[in-house]
Amino acid sequence: MAARKKAGKKTAKKSPKKAVKKPAKKSLKKSAKPSAKKTASKKIKKLPPPIPTPHAMSFLGQPAPHFVLPTGDGQTISLGDFRGRRVLLYFYPKDDTPGCTAQACALRDNMEHFAEANMVVIGISKDDVLSHRRFKDKYELNFLLASDKDTGVCEKYGVWVEKNMYGRKYMGIERSTFLIDERGVVRLEWRKVSVPDHLRDVQAALAAL
Repeated sequence: MAARKKAGKKTAKKSPKKAVKKPAKKSLKKSAKPSAKKTASKKIKKLPPPIPTPHAMSFLGQPAPHFVLPTGDGQTISLGDFRGRRVLLYFYPKDDTPGCTAQACALRDNMEHFAEANMVVIGISKDDVLSHRRFKDKYELNFLLASDKDTGVCEKYGVWVEKNMYGRKYMGIERSTFLIDERGVVRLEWRKVSVPDHLRDVQAALAAL
């Protein structure tokens, strides 16, 4: 009889502890997890969109900034002179350097295709008109090169930027191209142009217009 009473007491002590502890642990875990997920998702949704920087300025769908510049041919041209025609306006760092020469020669070799698309090509750099004349003659370039010696036009188009080469910071032209339609509106733009891909990208854009 004494043994039965002891066994009964032990059973009575254990059963209430199990009944209380298990539900408490489960309910705490279940309630904690969903609240953490909801909080995380709310934070992601409320993140503000990135703020555009001057280097990321866009003229898409807007009138192209006007300019009047001298060329290596001894002319003075303005963007308005080409109203009624498409204009491929490209900015490049410097005459007769490897990347700029490769880009210019690729455009030169496809001028017939551009003419069929009612498009003129204008290259702009900081070089003076004499440098442009030499560059054109050396590679027989068959399009206009305009001199933006004071970088005013480069600044208008947002391509005059701070560069960093081997830890040295300096101001220079970011290689960029703008496709302007017959009404003077920017239809496409390429920033930080990759020379090997440039011609292919322009041709693909023309085919899609």
